[in-house]
Amino acid sequence: MSKRLPDPLRERIQAALLNEEQRACRKRVLADFRSRREERFADAAEFARLRAMAREIKRRALHMLPDLLQQFEENAAKNGIMVHWAETAGEANEIIWTLIRKHGGKKIIKGKSMVSEETGLNINLTAKGARPVETETGEFIRQLCNEPPAHVVSSICHKSRQDVGRLFEKKLNSPYTDDIDRLCQSAQKVLRGHFREADIGISGVNFAVASSGALVLVENEGNVRMSSTLPDMHIALMSLEKVIPDFSDLPPLLLLLSGSATGQRAPAYVSVIRGPRGAQEKDGPRQVHLVILDNGRSRILADRELRQALQCIRCGACMNYCPVFGRIGGQAYGSPYPGPIGSVLWPQIQGLHRRGDLPFLSTLCGACAEACPAGIPLQSLLERLRDEAHTSQGVVRGSGSARRPGESVFWRIWELSHTRPVLNTLTGGILGKFLRFAPRLGSLRAWTICRSKPRFARKNLHQMLRKRRNQK
Repeated sequence: MSKRLPDPLRERIQAALLNEEQRACRKRVLADFRSRREERFADAAEFARLRAMAREIKRRALHMLPDLLQQFEENAAKNGIMVHWAETAGEANEIIWTLIRKHGGKKIIKGKSMVSEETGLNINLTAKGARPVETETGEFIRQLCNEPPAHVVSSICHKSRQDVGRLFEKKLNSPYTDDIDRLCQSAQKVLRGHFREADIGISGVNFAVASSGALVLVENEGNVRMSSTLPDMHIALMSLEKVIPDFSDLPPLLLLLSGSATGQRAPAYVSVIRGPRGAQEKDGPRQVHLVILDNGRSRILADRELRQALQCIRCGACMNYCPVFGRIGGQAYGSPYPGPIGSVLWPQIQGLHRRGDLPFLSTLCGACAEACPAGIPLQSLLERLRDEAHTSQGVVRGSGSARRPGESVFWRIWELSHTRPVLNTLTGGILGKFLRFAPRLGSLRAWTICRSKPRFARKNLHQMLRKRRNQK
């Protein structure tokens, strides 16, 4: 991790490290996600086969993206879906607000959508006098707390059932309980009223099929299906890389998404939306609008290496295996997309001059790249962005400050000691004998807040082998 992280990020990280209760909750959830995923993909050959298929599908789709988007728009229009294009997050929010205002919408319900977190849609609509209600249970709880998501799959992975019980007691006037079933029933009871009264439904999109102009929405609770079918108007918000060529490409992606996210063989609900309610149909929205968001993705697409980040299917597996994410959680990143994928994607969307700090929130251990079902080489992308975040003057973009002179001297000494055997032996010997007496000052103090102080062996391997030979 870079020492020159901007102060707000450093403060969020330190607060997360010191919150032992949240760390314990997060540890349990992530361990459960990992064990379920490993059980689901116990057959390594099957996982490798699915992964190769998914990687090829997404790579081909990105290579053909301009043509696929045009094909999708034409077919979606034939189905009655009204397509709107947004170059920026602000433009997407304005399009959605215009649609709501023209429809005279009064009650807005939302299915889970990470792209709406990217655009800040809820904040924008609330500022204009509307109040969209999140209908996925975790998102509903997060909205009650007025907090950003902590994970792309489990947005409240840092909260215990006791936390939720106290929250419901305060916000919903429900009798306190920490029984999970009863807590879910309390949330559903409140949300049913919102479903009945809503005239606008907003959702994200998991995949868009170019050959048929259809939207594919994946979930486990049914809230997305309710949000996209009960209200008179359904507005879907999608980033442009979600398009795939054909329905035949969908099965491996669905298997990997559900298996990598929650360890399921298949999602509980897969909704395919081809258009608004037909003349002979009794339910469904009378209008379906789709807002396709660019927000820097065309620029990312132009780079053959960095475009690989757009292969992401939002399963969250990279976060589940990342040791940094496990320690600090998603909210510390200050990004709608946390973890390794967020540290690659968000600096490209926002610009390295603003979020060049994020690629340094990694140990570069490679666990994220190994876990990614879409085959994104996250480690190498993080390394490249780290390089680009430094100018020739040693300024970390996004940090607002240059590297301290002492840091440059330290890294020069490190380079010399690791390229010259004699210096390496001398440095190792000094550290082994005297580091244990060093006070916990500066960076060493920050490092040891939640870790043991580094310990070096008093003798190196060569010295121990010589001693063994002499004893014989």
